[in-house]
Amino acid sequence: MINRTQVFFILLLLVPFVVHTQDAVKPRPSPLSIVSARYKDTYLKITYSQPHKKGREVFGNLVPYGKVWRTGANEATELTVTRDITINSYALKAGTYSIFTIPEKDKWTIIINQDTGLWGSYNYNAKQDIARFEVPAQMLTDVVYEAFTIQIDQKNKVADLLLLWDKVKVVIPIQFNEPKS
Repeated sequence: MINRTQVFFILLLLVPFVVHTQDAVKPRPSPLSIVSARYKDTYLKITYSQPHKKGREVFGNLVPYGKVWRTGANEATELTVTRDITINSYALKAGTYSIFTIPEKDKWTIIINQDTGLWGSYNYNAKQDIARFEVPAQMLTDVVYEAFTIQIDQKNKVADLLLLWDKVKVVIPIQFNEPKS
């Protein structure tokens, strides 16, 4: 039979394991962010991670020109739509997609890819591209975005998807389709 002293020592041995398992979860350096928009019965959601400038030269250095980028940090950025939409004149079916980009100084190539759940752009497969198009890159003169930011500027059934980081702004036009009667 186990006496009180033995129970005390057994509990004393278990305490470090219990205390260790209760460590606080540390926040990610590039936190997760979600932006969304809704038009009638269509819902659009973008899930991405926000890297920060932290005094670094972003485009052309941290994010090289001419290379596929995950459009954020950590996992590849994902776009989910519940109904068909039009993105930069391309008909996009309802579903979930990865968004990759190829930044250049004066324009960006936007890639909508059907491969999801990817870490970064390491396993990017161009054969899974659904749409690929170019949009101009604008240099901002009055503001610097410390964190990579995605915003949706919506006016009824049209919206601009904004990619903002450092002194760069990229605008991707979106149009929500009217529900079928």
